[in-house]
Amino acid sequence: MFKDLGVISHGAAAICFLLLAIIVGTRYLRRNVDRALLLAAIISFLWASALVTQSLFGQPDFLIRYLLELLRDASWLLLLFAILRDSFKSSGLNARVRTMMALGGGVLIAGLIVVGVLEYFLALELLSGKAKVLGQIGLALLGLSVVEQIWRNSTGLGRSSMKYLCIGVITIFAFDFFMYTDALLFGHISDSFWNARGFINAAMVPLFAVNVINTRKQPIEFQLSRTAVFHASTLVFAGGYLLFLAMGGYYVRALGGNWGEALQVLFLTISLVFLATLLLSRRIRARLMVLISQNFFDYKYDYREEWLKMTRELANLSNDPPLPERVIRILAGLVESNGGAMWLKGERDAYVLKAAVNLSTPKHTIIDHDAELVRFFSDREWIVDLHEYGVDPVSYNLLEIPDAITKTPDAWLIIPLYLGNDLYGMAVVGNPYARVELNWENFDLIKVVARQTCNLLAQADAQNRLSRAMQFEAVSKASAFMVHDLKTVIAQLSLLVKNAPKHRNNPAFIDDMINTTDHAVRKMSSLVDHIRRPGKDEEDQRQLLNLTTLVQDLVEHHRHQRPSPHLEGNVRDAMIKADAEQLRSVLGHLVQNAQDATSSDGEISITLKIAKGNVVLFIQDTGTGMTKEFISSQLFKPFESTKGLTGMGIGAYQAREYIRKIGGNIDVTSEPGIGSCFSVRIPLAAAKLKVEGLEELRPLSVPDDPLQSAN
Repeated sequence: MFKDLGVISHGAAAICFLLLAIIVGTRYLRRNVDRALLLAAIISFLWASALVTQSLFGQPDFLIRYLLELLRDASWLLLLFAILRDSFKSSGLNARVRTMMALGGGVLIAGLIVVGVLEYFLALELLSGKAKVLGQIGLALLGLSVVEQIWRNSTGLGRSSMKYLCIGVITIFAFDFFMYTDALLFGHISDSFWNARGFINAAMVPLFAVNVINTRKQPIEFQLSRTAVFHASTLVFAGGYLLFLAMGGYYVRALGGNWGEALQVLFLTISLVFLATLLLSRRIRARLMVLISQNFFDYKYDYREEWLKMTRELANLSNDPPLPERVIRILAGLVESNGGAMWLKGERDAYVLKAAVNLSTPKHTIIDHDAELVRFFSDREWIVDLHEYGVDPVSYNLLEIPDAITKTPDAWLIIPLYLGNDLYGMAVVGNPYARVELNWENFDLIKVVARQTCNLLAQADAQNRLSRAMQFEAVSKASAFMVHDLKTVIAQLSLLVKNAPKHRNNPAFIDDMINTTDHAVRKMSSLVDHIRRPGKDEEDQRQLLNLTTLVQDLVEHHRHQRPSPHLEGNVRDAMIKADAEQLRSVLGHLVQNAQDATSSDGEISITLKIAKGNVVLFIQDTGTGMTKEFISSQLFKPFESTKGLTGMGIGAYQAREYIRKIGGNIDVTSEPGIGSCFSVRIPLAAAKLKVEGLEELRPLSVPDDPLQSAN
């Protein structure tokens, strides 16, 4: 009995299908697919048992076995159509295709079964042996076609839930197809195919069982330990290597002549020593373990969860807690620790302690830029395990660790922080809560997170530097404006001192001197007040003033310098809201610039016009003029001046900025050699008028002549 391979083969299939039927029938009968699988397992058990009993006892006869095989094929097709129905729901395949396939398979199976029954009971041989073989081939092809339709029209999730069933069934039908095709070709069933058929069916049973268990509780994972896989891989490698040695020894002996046996012994000895060296090499064993872990095992981390957690921590734009502390907590959390410290590159390239969390640091914490650890990290991206370093410093080439780290209690890992390819800093992680075995996956994740967080640290540092630079720029800008105003005051006082000896007995000069000195004092006081309170609200400094009176004072003030400006036309009072000193300074700059650009025999005219709620001040000169390119690109640009090194180049810029702050604007038209015209538009102040209980805003100054607004 045990010498008959067919009995053993089909007996194994019968036992496997019986166990599958028991498992499915007792625990897994939730779906139609499970019920169809139970039916297929029972009929397959009966079919395989019939083949065993026929070989042992000569019963049942051929027709019973033939009918059982037809029922077995029908049960597997029924299982496929049960799967196909579920896949059609999600894929939207045309139901007509499913119906045609089901009808075709049903007709074929029913016809073969009816013919078999008639032949068994009535002894009517309606089909020849070849026709029956063709029928079996047709059933196998139908099964393959249905599996193909299931796989094509299923989603990714559906495929993952039924892939083992599909693989098992397609293997059974494919084997039957090749066996019966071979039988049709040679006129008989091959003993090799027949004896292997039971083993093939039995080998598919674990796939069916795993699929059923997986659908009950996803996912089910069967894994060997990394150590077991490592040793198995080592044995396989050693076996393959020894096989290679045997072949090599045979050819050395065959080709070596009289030296053959000696060369064979030499070859085998050297090869065995080389194999032992490889197996005992710690580095090779470590790399083999990493290769196995990377390719055959699931990851230790849920990378999606780790990435989301890091993103939530770093997306907080507040400084509570500071960014370095958050980075330390992120890095420490990757290895089950809660403490750490961070050193970042300072202004003199030394690494300065930026933050420490739950970790005591020594008094002196600066790490020099030329420290051996810095050079080590500059050459390689390596995480230093201080525990491993303490046991075997040679593994780190006797690396010298700075005192700032070695004197830090509970320090464990030193993690380099790279910005691009440059070392930007380093982080120290404290001892974990419990013992943690680190492998390639820990180190890879730490390196990726360290690089990502380092980019954010560098960006935050760059923003801080930019903020400081902007503050210094603001101070420099304010100083330039103050120097410009001081130059004006100094020029006025210098002119006063220069003319004092000549006109000390002139009462009019004394009056001008008093007015000039008073203006200088007020200007200086305003500058000092601005320095003391730079954030003072400019709205509070604005007051209602008469622009016409202010312009008349400016004309009177600048009449001593040639060419002297003159006010044209008779204009009503124009009331505006502005700071009197700043507006006087701004308009004074414009008048002074016109005088500087115009020869003493030239002309400067000032005109005031009121139109549409605005007052427009025209300052027109017959000076040197400006090009359109200079007006558009340089005139209102700070620190650009036509006066060379003697001018700050901020008068026009300051004037336009202030006029814009009070709601107006400055426009310029100019022609080289002809002159320039500055148009200063300022909104009129509005007064509240009560009309029949409603408040109405109207400008305080309205022209008498409506045509004036058009001029």
